[in-house]
Amino acid sequence: MTGLDASPTAALAAVFLFGLLVGSFLNVVILRVPPRLMWAWRREARELLELPPGEEPAPPGIVVKGSHCPACGQAIRWYQNVPVLSWLVLRGCCAACKAPISLQYPVVELLTGLAFAACAWRFGLGLEGAAAMAFSALLIALAGIDWHTRLLPDSLTYPLLWLGLAASLVTLFIPPQSAILGALAGYLSLWTVYHAFRLLTGKEGMGYGDFKLLAALGAWCGASAILPIVLLSSLVGALIGGIGLAVQGRDRATPIPFGPFLAIAGWLWFLFGEQLMALYWGLMLPGGAPAG
Repeated sequence: MTGLDASPTAALAAVFLFGLLVGSFLNVVILRVPPRLMWAWRREARELLELPPGEEPAPPGIVVKGSHCPACGQAIRWYQNVPVLSWLVLRGCCAACKAPISLQYPVVELLTGLAFAACAWRFGLGLEGAAAMAFSALLIALAGIDWHTRLLPDSLTYPLLWLGLAASLVTLFIPPQSAILGALAGYLSLWTVYHAFRLLTGKEGMGYGDFKLLAALGAWCGASAILPIVLLSSLVGALIGGIGLAVQGRDRATPIPFGPFLAIAGWLWFLFGEQLMALYWGLMLPGGAPAG
């Protein structure tokens, strides 16, 4: 494992702490990108309809405005913004107004830290590990945004797609042909399901963002991973979505976003696809995978 041989525990701990910091930034991305998209869409709509420009101020940028309490607007000092630790010390409340701070903040930070450590453990600290961490960060941001807003912004899905294709140029994970075929298979598979479902039911079962996300996953994992990712995401969705609906007291007719489950399945397959396939065959065929 590149970069982990000398002191793997210390290296993984450092990567985990780095992931916590990145997770803190991803929380900002998850919370600020959707309002900026909505604001931009409203402005473009007014221009298209030749209406006078509105007076609505632009939402805060991703890096321009510092962190602040969404309830009272109080600026959050640096020592109140330490990933996970500050949330625990403040007992999940704003230091100024005592408004509750969403559990999302420490959860996203912890998930990012653990994902980065897993990437380092799986791929090392070289170029492969760095690319896998970028892959993980974009998936976490997309999953968080889609969970809250049912949006998968092009500003994140396209970079994920292009990074996967760029990584294939040096065969970092898969060769270019596999990445291109994977992107095509990912997009067209859900595109076909979407239109077939709409023709049969007259309803839309998913959005175009899901097509683009699966295309991006195909660029990273290859065409052969598309079917396992879709099946795994359906399983993950049934488990997590079912539990979520039960906890919230909602029925099965309640729409839930598919993007987070695609992201989870894609990440799991990207890191542990071979192990998952071996586990599957071990459960289905006690003698192991079929020859050839």
